Amino acid sequence: MLTILRHIIQEVTSAQSFSDALEIMVKRIANALATQACSIFLLDRHHGEYVLVATQGLNPKAVNKIRVPINKGLIGLVGEREEPINIDDATKHPRFLHVAEAGEEAYRAFLGTPVIYHRQVLGVLIVQQEEPRRYDESEEAFLVTLATQLAAIIAHAEATGALAELMENSKGKRHDLVYSGVPGAPGIGMGTGVVIYPPYDLDSVPDREPDNIEAEIELLDAAFATVREDLRQLSERLYPTLPSEERALFDVYQRILDSADLGKEVADNIRAGNWAQGALRQSIQTHVRRLESLDNEYMRERAVDIKDLGLRVLACLQKNNRITPQYSEKTILIGEALAPTDLAEVPEGCLAGVVSASGSGNSHVAILARAMKVPTVMGVGEAQIHDLQGKEIIVDGYYGQVHVSPGLSLRTEFERLIQEEKKLDAELDEIRDLPAVTKDGQRIGLLVNTGLGADISISLAAGAEGVGLYRTEIPFLMRDRFPSGEEQRIIYRQLLASFAPRPVILRTLDVGGDKPLPYFPIKEDNPFLGWRGIRITLDHPEIFLSQIRAMMRASEGLNNMRVMLPMITDVTEVDEALRLLKKAYAEVRDEGYDIEMPQIGVMIEVPSAVYQARALAKRVDFLSVGSNDLTQYLLAVDRNNPRVANLYDALHPAVLRALIQIVESGHQEGKHISICGELAGDPVAVMLLIAIGFDSLSMNASSVGRIRWVIRHVTKKKSAKLLHEVLSMESAVMIRCHMELALERAGLGNLIRAGR
Repeated sequence: MLTILRHIIQEVTSAQSFSDALEIMVKRIANALATQACSIFLLDRHHGEYVLVATQGLNPKAVNKIRVPINKGLIGLVGEREEPINIDDATKHPRFLHVAEAGEEAYRAFLGTPVIYHRQVLGVLIVQQEEPRRYDESEEAFLVTLATQLAAIIAHAEATGALAELMENSKGKRHDLVYSGVPGAPGIGMGTGVVIYPPYDLDSVPDREPDNIEAEIELLDAAFATVREDLRQLSERLYPTLPSEERALFDVYQRILDSADLGKEVADNIRAGNWAQGALRQSIQTHVRRLESLDNEYMRERAVDIKDLGLRVLACLQKNNRITPQYSEKTILIGEALAPTDLAEVPEGCLAGVVSASGSGNSHVAILARAMKVPTVMGVGEAQIHDLQGKEIIVDGYYGQVHVSPGLSLRTEFERLIQEEKKLDAELDEIRDLPAVTKDGQRIGLLVNTGLGADISISLAAGAEGVGLYRTEIPFLMRDRFPSGEEQRIIYRQLLASFAPRPVILRTLDVGGDKPLPYFPIKEDNPFLGWRGIRITLDHPEIFLSQIRAMMRASEGLNNMRVMLPMITDVTEVDEALRLLKKAYAEVRDEGYDIEMPQIGVMIEVPSAVYQARALAKRVDFLSVGSNDLTQYLLAVDRNNPRVANLYDALHPAVLRALIQIVESGHQEGKHISICGELAGDPVAVMLLIAIGFDSLSMNASSVGRIRWVIRHVTKKKSAKLLHEVLSMESAVMIRCHMELALERAGLGNLIRAGR
């Protein structure tokens, strides 16, 4: 059986199409089990029906026509029970449903098994036979095993749109295809797909010995100068719509092009015996391979920037002008790996949405799209992007979905949602400068999480009251060496000055885990439980002291800086860090800087810190909960692992009780307690956070307006009642549903997504 199983799986996975794969599977299963019929029914959730999509043995004309209600027949029973059902005579079972079109009157024996993926029933796989008999255990195990393989195939088909297309055919009419990705920038965009491709291929450039080394270097310098000027013009073109901080993304490109860095490296390759194009290819490939090999998602995204620059320089070396795409009035820009420059080249007012086959919410293109308020979906890797050229596209940046060739009803619905969005945005703008105060007078501070200079103006425009978390590791990750003390001081000074007199909390270097430095390699079997955060910097006090001194020098005359220590698991770590902080303060004062000792805080993000929160609060000035990591560690769930990501929910009862304990412990010592991470910016959670007693919330800038709106429309008394209700619930799903319903009843459902 194992050999047969392997052959079936191999043949199915190499099928040309999804429907072909289903046909192969039913035929091979029927032959392998020597049974007369095998059929696959897939669940159409929208209509609550199981649809016959492939069969060997039933009437072939019934494919895509037979639809069994979800609560009817043996098919429905298998789905309800979520386990195999093995019956020797199906016609005698009380749930037997006769379907004339099927032509199954002769079949008595029945074995059905659910097709389940990530705890969701996707369909039912059945085999049937004329004579009454019960299929044996080995046959049942064989069918269950193939059902698990079928589940993965269906999930893949759902991601690529092949499942939607198949289900469309079953209704005899065309609905839109839907591709899923990762939300990059919120909002809904409608327009025409414009697909762009890289016009040149660096990988195909051959090595060649230069005839004249100096002439090749001159060509290189000229190409770099041309690209610098092109980028400057693109940046200036964005000037009317973007503040200088957003245009700083293009400054990153300019820094990469600096002749003291990449330019010198390529020139060295020329002097070593390669022409300019080959030398460029060598350098770009080396950097791309290094970045793509890193575990850190942010650094992998930088490979896209390097590739884009390399192609632009190559175009100049080859004396080719880039062909400008034909942009539509409402362009949905689509590409395999888009770069910020691609967005900048779309004529002003024409960019309605962005779809990238690769990338994440941390990519520069997603950051720029958020700044430009352009709905974006990243990582739509399964989409056949060449098929999207000229198609009508809807980009749902909230759910990370792309609708292709939508029907009239869907178009009308999304147009209505866009109007609701505009109305909500206008209302949020009206209260941007108002304090976040509940109807019964409870004031909550609203701060932002940031790590890039490009986020500064977005945060200020959103009405943030300060920075609750500045990730100082980002400037470290963007370099190929440790930044000097002066380089750090300049970065911190710009941030502190931009927000002054608002408070800015600088988190000390938090690398390790999913953020290894390329020039400070850490290889561990379990990095999330290893050498990371404060553990590294206390083991390397020279790194810690250099950073702290830079922070303190940057605060002179502003005094709005706070310092936060990450990944604290024990009070002894805080005691040692405080000793070093006082040492750095004394040294900076001795250098002649007139500064105040900054407030010091601790991040609560591991379970041990929850139970030592009061002892920690005695030693520092404030506590801040890192909700992302705390949830991950409490639930033992890697939220980046798709197999278990559905178990990750910060509204889990255990997480809520941990938050209550932290706030109570901190307030007993009279200390300010804040929370940062995804939970702080979740409108569904904000009422619970108010009731728990957090003094401030720190979130992404895009969430500030919505969270302010919720706070100003609720009371602490009502929030406390909701908290009391959910603490009696036993699952995150129940709690989330309860809170979503509470938001909708309060007339705030559209804060989750327009239309609710």
